[in-house]
Amino acid sequence: STSIQARAMATAAKLTSPNPSWKPLDSQPHPFGQAAHKSIDPEKLASAYFLTISAVVPRPVAFVSSQSSAGVRNLAPFSYFNAVAHDPPTLCIGICKNRDGSNKDTLTNIEETGEFVVNIISDWMVESANHTCGAFPPDVDEMSVVGLTPLASELVAPPRVAESAVHMECKLAGKHEVINDKGAVTCTVVFGRVVRFHVLEPLLEDGPRGS
Repeated sequence: STSIQARAMATAAKLTSPNPSWKPLDSQPHPFGQAAHKSIDPEKLASAYFLTISAVVPRPVAFVSSQSSAGVRNLAPFSYFNAVAHDPPTLCIGICKNRDGSNKDTLTNIEETGEFVVNIISDWMVESANHTCGAFPPDVDEMSVVGLTPLASELVAPPRVAESAVHMECKLAGKHEVINDKGAVTCTVVFGRVVRFHVLEPLLEDGPRGS
């Protein structure tokens, strides 16, 4: 709609070079004068969480819909997320353990079924997405709790989120366990092959390669 197009145009207008006159060999110092870098050993921090999420920015958030083998839906956001390849299109999501060391429902569902959907979060739905972070029991459907609208997927069982501008239906392509110095698995990185994209039509535009 006009509102979505206006948002897209406003974003594009901001994506200009801050130094358009730059040329190779021009100096580009940081803006903090003579300030030095501080060396930080992550092993000496009580937790490296806040430093990690503050250092790697901007970072997209995956709004992952999954479904258990019994048919119970789950919806949750994950900020350890990105695209890692395009041939075939592949995404990765880092799913950390719950505070008690148990697996999150999303990981349990993906391991059971091998399917999930990544819905991209936009500012118009951020409150709903954030609310799904709550500690809901496994039998609770977060999509219904927050009032988001499920859309049937084409190739996987978990539904898409209608309010999201982009959906990516995924099949599990592999996973990697992150193990800390105590030998405990703290995070499982899942890799998903995108088998179907869904994009709001007002956001689509033919590129120079017709893609």
